[in-house]
Amino acid sequence: MAELDTSGGGKKGGKIRSKKASTRIDLTAMVDLAFLLITFFIMTTTLAKPKAMDMFMPDKSKPEVQLPVPETRTMTLWLGSNSKIEWFVGKPGGSRPTIDNFGKDGIRKTLVEQNKKIEETHQGPDNFMIVLVKPSDKSTYKDFVNIIDEINIAGIKSYGVVDITPGEVAQLKKDGNY
Repeated sequence: MAELDTSGGGKKGGKIRSKKASTRIDLTAMVDLAFLLITFFIMTTTLAKPKAMDMFMPDKSKPEVQLPVPETRTMTLWLGSNSKIEWFVGKPGGSRPTIDNFGKDGIRKTLVEQNKKIEETHQGPDNFMIVLVKPSDKSTYKDFVNIIDEINIAGIKSYGVVDITPGEVAQLKKDGNY
């Protein structure tokens, strides 16, 4: 039990004085309240979930048959240095990559336009665009998260993260984005 004693007690100046009743305050309830508040704040802060992006990667221990991806519905993004992106639609080497940046007037606008174009030209259940993201060694984690956010904002249904090839790195170096 915790208590606070405020009694004066003792003799002063040789005179005999009447003894005053001491004031005792029981602090047990205050200590209980303090522990309840600490417990409450610990419990509520641990219940807050961190925001994280769901990403599913294939199991590399099980090599499986890869389905062919139609080149006409595929957009490839190379992440370079200094927040620069190079992209092209179709077969690699078929057209010169376009250099773009992040933002609503950059890659987001491109993703929306290309997705709309592919949906209009392809009929049937497979009328959606597939985006292949290929980060280079010089790209940052921030750029990777930003491009995944841009893909989600643009409403792209299917995307994948793929390793960049040495030939694609050479093209990034040639364009000054590596």
